Amino acid sequence: MRPGLLVISHGSREAGWVALVDKTIDAVRTALGDGLPVETAFLELVEGRLIQDGIDRLETVGVTHLLALPLFVSSGSTHVDEIGWALGAYSEPKIETDLEKIRIPRGLSLTYGKPMDDDPELISVVLNRLREMSSEAGKESVLLIGHGSQEEGFQDDWERILAAIAGRVMDLGGYDACSTALLLPNQVPEQLGNLRKRRPSNEILVLPLFLSEGYFTKEVIPRRLESASTGSGAIYRYDGRALMPHEDVENWIIWQARNWAKGLGIEVEE
Repeated sequence: MRPGLLVISHGSREAGWVALVDKTIDAVRTALGDGLPVETAFLELVEGRLIQDGIDRLETVGVTHLLALPLFVSSGSTHVDEIGWALGAYSEPKIETDLEKIRIPRGLSLTYGKPMDDDPELISVVLNRLREMSSEAGKESVLLIGHGSQEEGFQDDWERILAAIAGRVMDLGGYDACSTALLLPNQVPEQLGNLRKRRPSNEILVLPLFLSEGYFTKEVIPRRLESASTGSGAIYRYDGRALMPHEDVENWIIWQARNWAKGLGIEVEE
């Protein structure tokens, strides 16, 4: 029996986006050691490093038991659903997909993991990013922005998970208020305006719940904020930093892999 880990991200044409993922997985690979081979794969846009490529590489080094871990923020992502279906984790996707079934080698036992959601490591990263922007938490409001989805059921999952994250931010961060907004559907104007009305003297710290910096953190969110603030008069602070790189993203992946391997009766080096 040989365990292996396949970490699956969305993918991007931006080299910097991919580099942030690779930096994280390099640290994971070092921590887990030679006893548990680790590969990174992408849903799309990264030639030669798609999901099938990653599985094939792990097959060549003798992996017999595989944890396929979706490195996504939320279970509300439609991509998490379609990847799980393509890997055979369930019989039908919840929405229509263009993704093709992945070839799973005969004899390979595959476990499909879950995204970060409101796990403690994600909460830790969020609080750390906010502290880096904050000057006086008790006089600041927070707006957490996630990608979201307009698909039935998926939007509900996004909103539920973001609400849980916001609750932990309020419990642990000492901020005066915390709200959430999705890009799909566009909730930024409404939620930014609501924070402004509720706490008119507060500066609003805006944090993107995106794992890697790219088009959404650099272009979409700034445009939405600028447009929304023009109408509401809200004063906000946004630095565009994503959740990676951060050691607690690495720690989350490491814990998921070790806990899974332990369930197989395999101890992975500490």
